[in-house]
Amino acid sequence: MSDTRLGEPVPNWTPPPSPDRAPMEGRHVRLEPLEADHHAHDLHEAFQGHDGLWDYMPYGPFASASAYHRWARQREAGDDPQFFVLRDLATGHAGGIASYLRIKPAAGSIEVGHICISPALQRGVAATEAMVLMMDRAFRAGYRRYEWKCNALNLPSRRAAQRLGFSFEGVFRNHMVVKGRNRDSAWFSVIDSEWPGLREAFSVWLAPGNFDGKGRQRERLSDLTRLVRANGDPALDMAGRSGG
Repeated sequence: MSDTRLGEPVPNWTPPPSPDRAPMEGRHVRLEPLEADHHAHDLHEAFQGHDGLWDYMPYGPFASASAYHRWARQREAGDDPQFFVLRDLATGHAGGIASYLRIKPAAGSIEVGHICISPALQRGVAATEAMVLMMDRAFRAGYRRYEWKCNALNLPSRRAAQRLGFSFEGVFRNHMVVKGRNRDSAWFSVIDSEWPGLREAFSVWLAPGNFDGKGRQRERLSDLTRLVRANGDPALDMAGRSGG
């Protein structure tokens, strides 16, 4: 008989492998391993003039295409973070970037972060599908916990996490110093027992029949994922009540 005082047993646990670099492709987006020579110019063009994208990032904005190219060159071969570029299949252009990071196979834990999505892709199907593809790869590989962390002041990121079905876990106070400023970090996660329900929600939302002739969704993703996630984010409820 197991002793639950020590935690639930995890029978036959085998740490998953580190994620591979193979591209991931859906109906709307293709995720490609970052290559500076291949992607940096397109990404810089997509981000240029939108300096607010970097407000909560530890780097950026970038003064020139060459500066962004140098940044990408320094990170393209990294294993952690491991960067992928979002290529919009409708236009053929790269319009966003994201990574796996804090990859801990022994714990079965992996995080998604360094997410920067151009205004052209924000709130679109391609960006959402990219997040689904990355989550799917992690859970298929055998990870037990998929994390999302962001500056606690970054309400759009907190909304995105909740919309994607991540459960709010709390705020780590004085977690970091970023660009000379304090950062409290909001933590979210999806765990393996929640993934089947979320996968079904994503399948329903991404189905062509869920969108009308003008591309408007019939069922909202947040309504579908709300049925699965364990905890909502109280800061978003407060922002909603105050008109934020």
